[in-house]
This record gives sequence, C-alpha cells and structure tokens, in this order.
Amino acid sequence: MGAFRPFLDVEQSTCGRRWVLRDGDDRQAQMIHQRLGLPEVVCRVLAARGISADAAEGFLSPTLRDLLPDPSHLKDMDKAVARLTAAIEGGETIAIFGDYDVDGATSSALLYRFLSAAGAEPLVHIPDRMTEGYGPNAPALRALAEAGASVVVTVDCGITAFDPLEAAAEAGLDVIVVDHHAAEPRLPRACAVVNPKRLDDDSPHDTLAAVGVAFLLVVGLNRALRQSGWYGEHCPAPDLMQWLDIVALGTVADVVPLTGVNRALVAQGIKVMAKRGNPGIAALLDVAGVTARPDAYHLGYVLGPRVNAGGRVGQADLGVKLLTSDDPAEAAVYAQRLHGYNQDRQQIEAAVLMEAIEQAETAAADGSNPMILVSGADWHPGVIGIVASRLKERYTLPALVVALDGGMAKGSGRSVPGLDLGQAVIAAREAGILTAGGGHAMAAGFSLEAARLEEFRAFLAERLRLQATEGLVPTLEVDGVVDISACTPELLELLARVGPFGAGNAEPRFVLPSVRVAKADVVGQGHVRCFLTGAAGGRLKAIAFKCVDTDLGLSLLAGTRSALHVAGTLRLDTWQGRNECQFIIEDVAPAGM
Repeated sequence: MGAFRPFLDVEQSTCGRRWVLRDGDDRQAQMIHQRLGLPEVVCRVLAARGISADAAEGFLSPTLRDLLPDPSHLKDMDKAVARLTAAIEGGETIAIFGDYDVDGATSSALLYRFLSAAGAEPLVHIPDRMTEGYGPNAPALRALAEAGASVVVTVDCGITAFDPLEAAAEAGLDVIVVDHHAAEPRLPRACAVVNPKRLDDDSPHDTLAAVGVAFLLVVGLNRALRQSGWYGEHCPAPDLMQWLDIVALGTVADVVPLTGVNRALVAQGIKVMAKRGNPGIAALLDVAGVTARPDAYHLGYVLGPRVNAGGRVGQADLGVKLLTSDDPAEAAVYAQRLHGYNQDRQQIEAAVLMEAIEQAETAAADGSNPMILVSGADWHPGVIGIVASRLKERYTLPALVVALDGGMAKGSGRSVPGLDLGQAVIAAREAGILTAGGGHAMAAGFSLEAARLEEFRAFLAERLRLQATEGLVPTLEVDGVVDISACTPELLELLARVGPFGAGNAEPRFVLPSVRVAKADVVGQGHVRCFLTGAAGGRLKAIAFKCVDTDLGLSLLAGTRSALHVAGTLRLDTWQGRNECQFIIEDVAPAGM
C-alpha cells in the first residue's frame, strides 16, 4: 500500500485515496485478445486478475466438474461422513446448530434439506444474538440432547467453543464441527472437526465459506449413502445441484474470495437461482423487487441483508425457515417479515452510523492510525457489523464498532486487504484482554469488559501497525480508462463473463477521464444521481450511493464547473424495461492534477 505510482497522477482523490492501476501482464492481455478475440479492455481485466492466456477460456466458464475437490481431502471429513451415515441408517436424531448470519443460515438450510431428503428428520437451533450470543452454548446443546438428539453438527461456528462442546460431550452428544473460521492449535472436543483452516490441514481450499464446507460434507455423505445402498430402498437419491443457489447465497454474503471452487459454486448457483426453484429465495427476490436475472450483486446486497436481518434485529431462525420452506405462501410470509426486519435494521443502522462517523472523523484525520475503533452505549449489537463495513468503506481502514452494555462491550470489525483482523483479535483473546473473540482476515467479532476497551485499542493498533509494513495510504485500484461512448450493454455482457464478482475477484473498476457533470441532484436516502458527458461527446447516467453529506457528494453536486476524473463500476440498468449502462461512482478527482 502506497508504493505504486498514482494512476492519472491522482495522488489524493476527493475521498483521500491514491489511485493505482491494477497490476497485470500486458503481454498476457494481448495473447488473450489474439486467442479469444475479446475486446482489449476485457483482456486487460483478465490479465489483472492473474489469468493467463492458457487459463482464460476455462476461467470464463468455471465448472464444478473441474474445480470441486474430493471431500475426503479435508481432515476428519471421513470421520464426519461415517458418523452421520451411521446416524441416518440407524434412525438417530441429528441436530444442526448454526450461526445467525447468512453463512450460518445457508449452511443450516443446506444440511437440513439434504438430511431430510436422505430420510432423516433433523432438528435445527439458531442461537438468539441477544440472549445466547455467538456460537454453541451449553444450555442449548443440553436442550438438544433432551429433545432426543444424539449427534449435533455445528455449522459456521464451533471451532473455538471449547467449554460448550465439553459440556455437550458430557451430555452424551457426538458433535461434528463444520466451520471455516480461524482455528487455534487446540481443537474442541468433538468426534470430527472439519475446517480447512485447521492448522494441521494442508487443504488448498481454506477460503471456503462455511456453506462451501457444508456442501463438501453433503457431497461426501451422498457418496457414502449411495455406496451403502441406502438410496432406492429407503428414499430416492437427491440431486445436489438443486441446492447450489443456497450455497451461492452464503458464499457471496460471507465475502470470501470468489476464486477457484468458490467461483464455480457461485457461478453455477446463480444459474440455479435464476430458475427460482427455491420458494424462499423466489419470495425474497419478489419482495425486494428483483425482476432481472440475479447476479452476485443481488446475492450480496439485496438478498443477503434481508436474510441477515432476522438474526440481527428480528427472529434468529427466520432465515433458515425461509430457505427450507417448500410452501410458496409460507415462504412469502417469511420473506415479508425479513423485509420488514431489514427496514428496521436500516433505521437502527442509520442512527448508529451517524454517531459512529462523528467519533471516527478524529481517528481518520490521524494519518498514522492503522484503524478506527468507535463505541457507544445502547448501540444495537445487530447492526455493529454493518456499521463497521460502512466505516471501512468510508475511510479505507480496518474499522471496529463496539456496543457498550453496562460493564461489558461487544464488538464487530471489518478489515481491508493486507491487514488480518481475525488473527489480531485472536491474539488479543489469547493475551487475556478479550473474554471471547475470533474471525478471519476480513472480519472478526469479540467481547470484553468495557473497562479494558482502551487496552484492547492499543493492543490492536500495535498488531495492525506491525502488519502494515508498507504504510497506510488508502488506495483505489482501477483497471484502466474507458470512454463514455464505449459504455454499452454489449461491453457489460462481456465483462460479466469475468464474474461472478466479489472478494478476490473484484468487479472491474474504470476511470471515465476528463468528464463533466451535466446535471446532478439528490435522490433516495442521500444518493447523488447525475449525468456525465465526455470531451468527445456521449452521455452516461451515473449515481453515487449514500454520499450527499461527503466530499464526494459535494464534488458531484458542484461538478458542472470543472472536468473530473470519475472512478467506479459499470452496471446494467433494467428499471422499467430499460437496457442501458449506468456508472456507479466510487470516487472523483479534478482532471489535470
């Protein structure tokens, strides 16, 4: 960070960022152009993502046949498969204990659907964020045992639940941990711990979301049941492909890198989702007003927040109920309730975000500060993760938001590429500063005594400074320039083949050079809508979201007086039957800097 020559000489944009050209091999871009005949701008996007000419054709058409690994390569997978196979064939009651976010909900729903299709009648428990907190807890596990469960599968949680899983074992439960969060040298007491991030697991697939790990478990189980002759006599063999829409939703929403097998899972899952075979997902698309073919954007920014809302400010298990319902009428009710919870979440989030920004401005003004940490009494724990994401995007720094409740503090953090927040939080827990904490590179959650908050701030700042060896200059990576006249639906169709886009496979970001704002106004909840014109002509509709009170919004509203370089992404606008390009503005800089 900070070591690159600024692109178009933008050393400090309106948003305070240095623009840098995404690194790519121009020779590979030219070779891709020669072999596949794609436009040069698309070829450069591919090369900038490390795609060679030899790999380009396969990258543009990812398949599970080529990319899905054998489930048995993961440590303890065969143990987990053997125990669950015995439970299914022996008529035991299996319980699923999931997290309350989208990854947990989709993991739970996937496992529930498969076990039900295989003839089991699983129980599901999703902990309430406010009363139970994150992860397995002893009272809930004991309650599952009392309800008749002999096997519990924890999904998207459990890897550091040492005491609760000890209690589960004492209650006679066989626990199978299916997780993807950072592990410690010590593993919890369980009959199987399936996690590609186990320190003793050399799996190359350690970026899987929990739902991806759960899908591998389902693939392994399906194979074992087929080999044992279970199918046919007891139930028909299920088609696992029908549930890839659930896998895709959890993978995108958990912001894991969309590369390798993750990319294939999402690409194929989006195709399944377009058929609207899952009544819950179809109902959620309807209530959100999505009529176009869904893509990764809809999964991450339209469906994901609504599923999350149940666990954040509403009913924790509502997301699982939605995704496992086969009754369209019932699914419509669940979807409407989640939509309402999401509206409540937005109002709560807006209030917390306003207070958080007031605190964050001071920290952001200090150029040596490696992070932002804000806290407030009575902040709703269900929105602190979202507010942390907003602060991270606004300041391009790791951001942690802490809700204070009496003498305790509960926090959530989001990081930027190159700074591993999860490991820093785990180190703070191991140092005795936190009562609980964990996560992965880009996100973490934690709890501590409020009196130790400043100690935690200092500890974390030092850890992150040690990681930030190349400085903390915020940067914005771009894929090059594009003229307004080239922004067509045809270009978007070609760029879409490089997707699905998300973490690890960034949506292409371009600069419209030396354009002028022909018209700008405020729409919706603080968005700035405008029309851009190029020096050589052409006109393009554009919008910058939630920026009216920022330097970016003010620059656009006053931008008719001077030329600007405008950075952002292209998106298809299909509103009211349109088929036009729209530019999503992320940053601007005066032209001729």
